[in-house]
Amino acid sequence: MEGKKNAFAGSVIDPRALVAYQDGAVVSRALVTKKAGTITAFAFDAGEGLSEHTAPYDAVVQVLEGEAEITVGGRPYTLAAGEMIVMPATIPHALFARVPFKMLLVMIHE
Repeated sequence: MEGKKNAFAGSVIDPRALVAYQDGAVVSRALVTKKAGTITAFAFDAGEGLSEHTAPYDAVVQVLEGEAEITVGGRPYTLAAGEMIVMPATIPHALFARVPFKMLLVMIHE
């Protein structure tokens, strides 16, 4: 994907409009995919989530709409629209949508 032109480059976008909620699903759309990292928009229906896992990279989650419970290193945090959290590399983390929510995930590869 490194060679593909970024369709969002030079555009003003509302990240909340990039993904739509779907019943019982998690929807994602990549905005940037580079060797240095990625930016992806997600929409989670209520009750959906990502089970505990680790990643080799630091990641930042910014909640755009709704509310989510994000667990980092066994500690739960409740985040609402406008809030963000840093998830350090190799530390287990999980996400759960208390209500439908949208987020941006920024993964820092380098």
